[in-house]
Amino acid sequence: MLSRLPRKLAAFSLLCASAVPLSAAAQTIAYGNVGDGGDEPQAGSQGDFGGKGRSTRGNGGGRVKYTDVSPYIEAKQIVTAELSPGDDVVTYSVIAAGVDAEIQGLRNAASVSLRYERRFGWGNAQDTDLISGVARGYTTVMPGLQIEAGGLAERARFDAGGASVIDGLVDDDSVTQLYSVYAGPSVSTNAGDVGINANYRFGYTKVEQVDAIRTDPAGPAIDVFDDSTIHAADVHAGVQPYEVLPVGLGAGASYVREDISNLDQRVEDFMARGDVTVPLSPNLALVGGVGYEDVEISSRDVLRDGEGEPVIGPDGRYVTDKSAPRTLAYDVSGLIWDAGVLWRPSTRTALEAHVGRRYGSTSVYGTFAYQPTSRSSINISVYDNVAGFGGQLNSALVDLPTEFTAVRNPLTGDLGSCVASLDSGACLTGALGSIRSSTFRARGVMASYAVKLNRIKTGIGAGYDRRKFIGAPGTILEVYNGVIDENYWMAAYLDGEIDNNSSFSTNVYANWFDTEAGFGGDVTTMGATAAYYRRLTRHLSASAALGLDGVNRDDPNDDDFWAASALLGVRYSF
Repeated sequence: MLSRLPRKLAAFSLLCASAVPLSAAAQTIAYGNVGDGGDEPQAGSQGDFGGKGRSTRGNGGGRVKYTDVSPYIEAKQIVTAELSPGDDVVTYSVIAAGVDAEIQGLRNAASVSLRYERRFGWGNAQDTDLISGVARGYTTVMPGLQIEAGGLAERARFDAGGASVIDGLVDDDSVTQLYSVYAGPSVSTNAGDVGINANYRFGYTKVEQVDAIRTDPAGPAIDVFDDSTIHAADVHAGVQPYEVLPVGLGAGASYVREDISNLDQRVEDFMARGDVTVPLSPNLALVGGVGYEDVEISSRDVLRDGEGEPVIGPDGRYVTDKSAPRTLAYDVSGLIWDAGVLWRPSTRTALEAHVGRRYGSTSVYGTFAYQPTSRSSINISVYDNVAGFGGQLNSALVDLPTEFTAVRNPLTGDLGSCVASLDSGACLTGALGSIRSSTFRARGVMASYAVKLNRIKTGIGAGYDRRKFIGAPGTILEVYNGVIDENYWMAAYLDGEIDNNSSFSTNVYANWFDTEAGFGGDVTTMGATAAYYRRLTRHLSASAALGLDGVNRDDPNDDDFWAASALLGVRYSF
C-alpha cells in the first residue's frame, strides 16, 4: 500500500499541473440550475455539462436578500405511556431553549436550527440533557473563494440488528446521541476560456453509543461505530463546447480518505479522469469519461487475550491491536469509465444519468430535479459509493441545501428525517441505515416531493439503501464481509395555518431494515405525530401534541415496543 502512495501523489500532481492545457469542462447548455433561485454552479462543476467537481453552494440571482433569526425558550409537560410489551407510564417536565435562523445574502447563505432541552423526570423517569440541531451554509471570502460549513447533532435509535433511525418518542437504552460536522474552502476561477475549481472538506462524525450490541452471549458483538475523520479534495478544469473545439473537454482528480477509530480502519480513494461533452441540441448533451481509480480499505485486528478471545474495552467496542500489521480488506484499481446524458430543457428541469464501471463492477448514478412551479419540486438521486458510517452521514450533510426549514418532532423536539426545502438533498435517513463500524459499498436511491402554498407546506421523502460490508480476511471483521443490509424508508410532513393565530403540524415516518447478519433480525420502526399551536400574544404561544411510536422485530427473542405520548407546552419567542 505504501509503495503505491508515491504513484498516487505523482499522478495527482501531474494532473493538476496539466489540467489547464488538457482540460475542458465548464460546458453549459442554455440554462443554469433548476428553479427560480438556487445555487450558483462553479466553472466546471456538476452544474455545468461535463464537470466532475463538487459544486459550491452559491447565491442564485433569483434569491431575495433577507435575514430571519428566531430565538425562543420553551416549557412543556410530556406523558409517555408504554403500550407494549409493558404498561409503564412516565412523565417529564421540560425546559428548552433554541434558535431557528435563515440568512440569504449577496455573498452568504445559511439555515440553522439549534435546540437544547433539559428533561426533569418524575418518579422512575430519568433526568436527561438533549442537544439537537442542523446547520448548513457558506460565505464568500472574496470573488471565487467560498467557505462551506455544516453540522448535525441528533438523537438516533440503535437496534440490535444494527439499524439506526432518527426520530422516536421513547427514551431508552437504544437511543443515543450522534454528531457530524464539516468545513472547507471552495475555489472557482478562470484561466482564459478554461474554468478551474477546487474543493477541500474536513469532516468528523461521532456516535455516543456506550456499549457494543450483543444479542447472543456466545456470539460476536456488533462493533458499533465510534468516530471517524474524513478528508476530501478535488480539482477540475475545463472549457465549454465551441470555445476551443465543438465538444467540451475536461480533466480532474480527487482524493478521499476516511479514518475510522474502530480497529484503525481506513478508506482511501484516489481518482483521475478526463471528460468529454457532445452537445446534441441547446438542451441535450451526451457525456462520457475515462480514467484511473485506486480504492483501498485496510484495518488492524482486534487485541486478543491469553485464550485467544477478543478483548472488549470499557466503551463496549473491540480493542485494536496496535502491534498487528495493517491488512487489506478491499483493493480495486484500474480503468474506470462512464457514459451518460445531460438534459436541461428549461430552468425548471434537469436530468443527469450515468452508467459505467467503477469499484470493479457496473456503477449507475444520477439526479433528476423538476420544479413545475416556484412552490413545488421533485428531486431524485441515485448513488453508488464506498464509505464508512461517518463518511456516508457527513456526505449527506454536505448535500443538504442552504435554504431549508427543520422539521422537528413536536413532542421530543428532535429533528425529523428530512428538512423542508424545495431544493435537492433534503433527507438524511438513507445515510443512517447500519451502525456497524465496518466499511461498505452503498448503492441506493432517494426521492422527495415538496409543496409550499400560501398556508400549507407538505413534503414526502422515500428511499432505498443497500450496503454490502467489507471486512479484512483473518480479522474479527471478517464475519461482516459480504453481509448485506437493506434499508427502506419513508418520511412525510404536513404543516399549515388554520387562521392568523393558530396552526398545525403532522409527521409520519417508517423504516424497514433487513439484514443478512446472523444476529438481531429485521426491524421495522414507525411513528406519527400531530400538533396544534395557538398564538396567545405577539411573543407567547401554546401547543398541544399527540404521538405514537413503535418498533417491530422479527427476532422472536425480542419484544415489539409501542408507546403513545401527549404534550402541553408554552413557548416565548423573542
